[in-house]
Amino acid sequence: MENVEDLRPIFEKTKYVADQQILMAVLLALKLEKPLLIEGDPGCGKTEIAKVLSDGLGTKLIRLQCYEGLDVNTAMYEWDYLRQLLSIRIEENKKSSDELEHDVFSERYLLKRPLLEAILDEGKKPPVLLIDEIDRADEEFEGFLLEMLAEFQVTIPELGTFRAKRKPIIIITSNRTRELGDGLRRRCLYLFMSYPSPEKELKVVELKVPGIREALARQIIEAIAKIRASEDIIRKPGTAETLDWATALVALGEKELTPEIARETLSCVLKNSDELALLSGERISTIVSESAATKK
Repeated sequence: MENVEDLRPIFEKTKYVADQQILMAVLLALKLEKPLLIEGDPGCGKTEIAKVLSDGLGTKLIRLQCYEGLDVNTAMYEWDYLRQLLSIRIEENKKSSDELEHDVFSERYLLKRPLLEAILDEGKKPPVLLIDEIDRADEEFEGFLLEMLAEFQVTIPELGTFRAKRKPIIIITSNRTRELGDGLRRRCLYLFMSYPSPEKELKVVELKVPGIREALARQIIEAIAKIRASEDIIRKPGTAETLDWATALVALGEKELTPEIARETLSCVLKNSDELALLSGERISTIVSESAATKK
């Protein structure tokens, strides 16, 4: 990949609308072989970038979904204790204790989890490692990642250090539910993604929802924008919800967004009962009516 124009077809192939900022950040991550940290609002397409790269480059996608309490055993490796115990039972009368220890703490008893799998991958092309929603994991786990992000290696106390033969393409996403440490930030390139402009979101809808009328798509996008601008709506709908709403209305055969159909399908956009209650009455009717008036 020499420039963004070489990268653009990969995104176009998967119908991902990528602007110059996204293309440049991804290009630099590939050329410099550095992890890319992508922060931004939920549902704005951060995770999809890793999938696009995996598909477009024809390489394996290895995904680590982060959550509170995530530990090394789940993320990197753990020992197959049952097989180790069975081996000890079988060999204990044939080998010394030192020989047994050496044998049972070998790679054949190692269960590879996503981080170690990415480091040890021997495919023809480096894999894409997606560390998704790192902000959900604890700060201790974030600290554990630093060695891998800086050196592309991991250390297993019983076996030593494993360095990647080919550096994996690492994409890290965060919804900013907590502030990430400076150590992680320094080891990554950075991309911030917010909600797309109306014109960009229109392109996304037209690509992802075949057959939708432009007028309906614009109505949906305008209504979504007004919902996002509502201060009492905490869980702002992302592009994913825009696509859900558009797909639902096309499936129902609707040609325009009316207040009635908006109320009936609002659960495609808001996934919280309190927020649904806030908008499901006259308020959504006003939003839809204003959106329709804007598009005339």
